[in-house]
Amino acid sequence: MRITGGSFKNRRLASLRGLKIRPTSDKVREAIFSIIGQDMDRCKVLDLFAGTGCLGLEALSRNASKVLFIDSSPQSIHLIEKNLERCSCLNSAMVVKRDLSGPFATESLPMKGPFDLVFMDPPYRKGFIPSLLGTLSAKRSLSPWARVVAESSNMDPLPDRVENLEQRVSRFYGETRITVYSFEEKS
Repeated sequence: MRITGGSFKNRRLASLRGLKIRPTSDKVREAIFSIIGQDMDRCKVLDLFAGTGCLGLEALSRNASKVLFIDSSPQSIHLIEKNLERCSCLNSAMVVKRDLSGPFATESLPMKGPFDLVFMDPPYRKGFIPSLLGTLSAKRSLSPWARVVAESSNMDPLPDRVENLEQRVSRFYGETRITVYSFEEKS
């Protein structure tokens, strides 16, 4: 696994095999950044169910200012920290161990929003995405015109709209579905 673009392009990342960590493939990451754009200049990013941290690291490689990585697995936390070290960007990131399967309190996060970009790659077929979209929208965690990129199974039903988040793009890559939502603050 490697970084696909930006200043860390081709940098190899550590990953673990045989665990429940399912890193986003290089091809899918390239597609995500083709959809949302390559320049993350000064973006504040939230990477939920971060796994290896590859999505947040891709954003840092493309000039994101800060990334908050959240995962519940101790192995993932260790792996994210190792990958941040490999890319020499520990100062631009925070890593938090938190279970995201229940209620998610954004106000208790150590890095405060609003976030400009959110990645979420939860376990497939568990129904986490709609409730997390609702939480992010309701808690004012997103900047105006923020984007949320959700990775799911192509079988997972996803809503077209959740409060202020509206689905803009949905693409399929084998068994993986990438859905991009945009946030529009209601007046």
